[in-house]
Amino acid sequence: MSILVVGSVAFDSIRTPFGQATEVLGGSATYFSAAASFFADVRLVAVVGEDFPEDHLGFLRERKVDLRGLQRVPGRTFRWVGEYGFDLNEARTLDTQLNVFADFAPKIPEEYQDSEVVFLANIDPDLQREVLRQVRRPAFVAADTMNYWIARKPESLRQTLGLVDTLVINDAETRQLAGEANLVQAARKILGWGPRGLVIKRGEYGALMFNDGDWFAAPALPLEAIQDPTGAGDCFAGGFIGYLANTMNFGDASVRKAMIMGSVMASFNVEAFSLDRLRALTYGEIQARFRAFKRLAHFEDL
Repeated sequence: MSILVVGSVAFDSIRTPFGQATEVLGGSATYFSAAASFFADVRLVAVVGEDFPEDHLGFLRERKVDLRGLQRVPGRTFRWVGEYGFDLNEARTLDTQLNVFADFAPKIPEEYQDSEVVFLANIDPDLQREVLRQVRRPAFVAADTMNYWIARKPESLRQTLGLVDTLVINDAETRQLAGEANLVQAARKILGWGPRGLVIKRGEYGALMFNDGDWFAAPALPLEAIQDPTGAGDCFAGGFIGYLANTMNFGDASVRKAMIMGSVMASFNVEAFSLDRLRALTYGEIQARFRAFKRLAHFEDL
């Protein structure tokens, strides 16, 4: 099944306690596409500048990502510079250059408009709704957002939430969006605005899912080798939505498995800078780590 993703493709420069990388491939839609492509066909809509190298496009093509929706326009590609301390759950932004992304107006190709699953990555909520106006009748729509849009366009964001099935955000964004310190109370408020499900990413503490009065906690796998957490949340979304698109089953049991698959993909991503770990990843490794997550959380009844 096909997933349409609309978001950013970027160059990242990152410093962590374990190393650094300069002008490497990044962007929310890039990480999502690479992770989701292990499970389903991915159609990417984004914009890059004339400085974007062919080898990066070659990597996405190797992952069977459909690039007909990728616009190349005059100018420089979006750039982000950030650093992490030993608390790897939050990055400190040092510089953001939107460049061609500042004027990004998503145009959904005719051949993408029948996409069955849609992921609205972190872009202006006005643009997220414009994307949905160009897609016919998707079976499942998920969206991401960030503190910038929560603070500056709260009403527009609520309009978008009324059109999506699941919102995927982190715990700080959940509290900010709802204006509630308690995650359970915050989740109830957000679900009251329209989405049927809320997935809360919690970094090294795993993830929570609230869905129709039920909730589920996915653990995070303890890892010895962590290099760079950039894109981990987008890889989580890619694994989560990719699994759902693969099964086209959106029931509770399938969503729970999808949560674990999202955690699996995020756990691989943090093991190297940029998308280097996903470049060498095999589906056999994904299956083995899924089983490791299952053992981590398994216990017998009394």
